Amino acid sequence: MSESHPAIGIDLGTTFSAVARLDETGRPTTLANVEGDKTTPSVLFFDGDEVIVGKEAVKAMGDEMPCVADCVKRELGQRIYPKELASRQYPPAVLQAWVLHKLGQDARAQVGQFHKVVVTVPAYFDEAHRKATQDAGYMAGFDVMDIINEPTAAAVAFGYQQGYITAKEGVTQSQTILVYDLGGGTFDVTVMEIGDREFRALATDGDVHLGGQDWDRRLVDFVAEEFITRFGADPRQHPNSLGRLWRESEDAKRTLSARSKANILCEHGGHSLRVEVTRGQFEELTRDLLDRTVFTTRETLNAAGLGWSDLDRVLLVGGSTRMPAIGEMLKDLSGSEPDRTVSPDEAVAHGAALHAGVLLARHAGRSPSFKIANVNSHSLGVAATDRKTGRPRTATVIPRNTRLPVTAKRVFHTQKENQKSILVQIVEGENASPDACSQVGRCSIRSLPPELAARTPVEVCFRYLENGRLTVYVAIEGIDKRVKHELLRENSLSQEALDSWRKYISGLSPMITSEIQ
Repeated sequence: MSESHPAIGIDLGTTFSAVARLDETGRPTTLANVEGDKTTPSVLFFDGDEVIVGKEAVKAMGDEMPCVADCVKRELGQRIYPKELASRQYPPAVLQAWVLHKLGQDARAQVGQFHKVVVTVPAYFDEAHRKATQDAGYMAGFDVMDIINEPTAAAVAFGYQQGYITAKEGVTQSQTILVYDLGGGTFDVTVMEIGDREFRALATDGDVHLGGQDWDRRLVDFVAEEFITRFGADPRQHPNSLGRLWRESEDAKRTLSARSKANILCEHGGHSLRVEVTRGQFEELTRDLLDRTVFTTRETLNAAGLGWSDLDRVLLVGGSTRMPAIGEMLKDLSGSEPDRTVSPDEAVAHGAALHAGVLLARHAGRSPSFKIANVNSHSLGVAATDRKTGRPRTATVIPRNTRLPVTAKRVFHTQKENQKSILVQIVEGENASPDACSQVGRCSIRSLPPELAARTPVEVCFRYLENGRLTVYVAIEGIDKRVKHELLRENSLSQEALDSWRKYISGLSPMITSEIQ
């Protein structure tokens, strides 16, 4: 591995992030931040003109909560983070860029200068989320070689550990594993087949709004209701009181993974209350959240065409899988003890670093040490009009859980005589109504030939890559060329804005564009 181009993988998490590299022997290792920790809180504190990321930002939640941004990852794909910070609003991708910039600075202190990285995303992230993640990497000053699904990255780290990448003697038989990845803010399930230097996803599903933060919220609400009963005031109504209660509840959740009970202190309006919570109470408060993961897990296994007996193991990833109820539930479902051999906090970053090593080797003309075959987590299609009903409907072009990369096409037709333009609206999701799906973007084709006949065929072709990024091609009968379209996304920043933020975050220039707000 060339020292001038270290293989760097970044697990950009909702609540915590981690960075890993491949050492001289090709072994993934976690890079500690400047505070000496292996993970960095994905929290930002706007202290005047200074943006502070990490542990010190978490401390500010107790007395400067209006200036703190947390769980930004859940807002990716939106235009604006729904909270003013230091009297202004920011795009979520920009906030993520500051987190990535901090991670990069800390990593460079140990490995020297680098720019090429692989960044991980939840498997259930849609195209808009993935584009926003790549934009965040660009604004942080990185060259994002690829984005890789978090469960896939964890499986790669597991495969390395088991000898499937290094061709360890005696490791020949493939395994079918289910990766259960419950992080701080997102949940993914992926069924994968691991063979000799190959990782093949069979099915994936998830929830980008389900994670450890939701378990924390149940404790916050439980204690707040007790406080209201005792004092008639709601601590959730004051940002700093809520920030302190949130930190206390998160600590209590961790305590309940090791002990049968924990105490949560709540202070608000001159009053103080200490509430004892047992593990049994906590599990009852959050049973419906656990059931949501059970439903998704079963659906993913069914989508792969497998039963529990077909799995060789269930791999636990993500810090929230430390909660005892998770392991107990999966043991009951699968009939065997879940596998905890990889670090729930480091495995995803390790897998990303291994993938970065493959990409750098390929760029240098060397054979890759392993291959990844992913599937898409959402169906991709076009908003079309049903000829029989005249109503809009989703016309699927690439069904979910299709092996990637894939090129697929579908033929549509113009609606009227002498049509002057065509709007191709790309949607992502499983609902028959395009209005209920995610709006990925649109392609507009103007200046069509005069006197174009009604029902002229229009061929729409999707090229969907392994990283979940999409390119659209449109061909119209009678026009002797195929047009490639970059999608127009309502919530995406322009290249000018991306460049401005990249310079500003790196300290090279002030903010100069109006769009960046």
